[in-house]
Amino acid sequence: MTILSRDIFSEHHQMFRDTARKFFEQEVVPYHQDWEEAGVAPHSVWKKAGEAGLLCVAMPEKYGAAGADRIASAVLIEEQARLGLSGPGFSTHSDIVAPYILNYGTEAQRDRWLPKMVSGEMIGAIVLTEPGAGSDLRAIRTNIQPDGDGYILNGQKTFITNGQCAGLLMVAVKSGDATNNKNLTLIVVEADSAGVSRGKNFKKIGMKAQDTCEIFFDDVRISRDNILGEEGQGFKLLSRELAWERLQIAVGAVATSAAALEWTHEYTSERKAFGTLISDFQNTRFRLAEIKTEIEIAQVFIDRCLVEVNEDRLDVTVAAMAKYWCTELMGRVVDQCLQLHGGSGYIWDTPIARAFADARVHRIYGGSNEIMRELVARKL
Repeated sequence: MTILSRDIFSEHHQMFRDTARKFFEQEVVPYHQDWEEAGVAPHSVWKKAGEAGLLCVAMPEKYGAAGADRIASAVLIEEQARLGLSGPGFSTHSDIVAPYILNYGTEAQRDRWLPKMVSGEMIGAIVLTEPGAGSDLRAIRTNIQPDGDGYILNGQKTFITNGQCAGLLMVAVKSGDATNNKNLTLIVVEADSAGVSRGKNFKKIGMKAQDTCEIFFDDVRISRDNILGEEGQGFKLLSRELAWERLQIAVGAVATSAAALEWTHEYTSERKAFGTLISDFQNTRFRLAEIKTEIEIAQVFIDRCLVEVNEDRLDVTVAAMAKYWCTELMGRVVDQCLQLHGGSGYIWDTPIARAFADARVHRIYGGSNEIMRELVARKL
């Protein structure tokens, strides 16, 4: 059903897409249902992804990575979304955690952690949200206090993607006075440090193969070498990376929408009602036409944003637009596509049922869509 010619992809990107698709089809699809039941993807698939060169692809070659661009990262996100594979959290690891270390870490920090992330030996998680602090990071209470030549870390985090399997935690904390709303610092904590513990996996509506849990810090001793960037500069660092993080969510949303359309077109072209193919009813044709049109419009916007982020010029407000609009689109698309599946669409074994459940959180994480609208409104 493809209409749009996406000229942002080079021949190398297309070859990489073939490699990524084959990996997901062979190493993830056959086992994904088992991982949903377990609530986590095993570390073995991360190591296989590392061996295949699919982790941290945009990191420099000196750390063992492919040295590719962010469009290659988008290819991976699209291929994982196309197959409805909600776990493992490769993009969080490769395109959220790793860039912070690359862009703001010291050379010693990069040498210490990036090669292990590229190989899949060490899995990364970004640890921001707290029970009382979601989109509003100023409300964070987790803090570090000076102690000798280092710090003592205490606090609680929640809704952490890759929470159970992560070995490397990039944590947002208050340094010094926890009541100072602007005093935010980013630190890197190795998960096997004394005083780090994890809660049980959350039983979520969707994204069941993604390990999401609470993480607790109880008098964890932190070296000064684990500060990322400068103390008190956390907000500045986070704001620099948020555009790319939010665009990743939008990329996955459009890819999921396109996949839902494909599944629904196939289903309605085979299923009959009252002796007629469902796809021959005008209501079905018109709904699919509307969905296809909206996806094509969204894809043009996303591809423009990908070019801009690849050239380090994506505006944070435009990224907020992309995140909010494309996730809202995904919500509408999977709902309408499930409706066209009828009762079959409500059965968990169908891809559209999983997509329906998985899609809902995208309007919440990465900054809720209410916050995205606020960010756009401020620029009017």
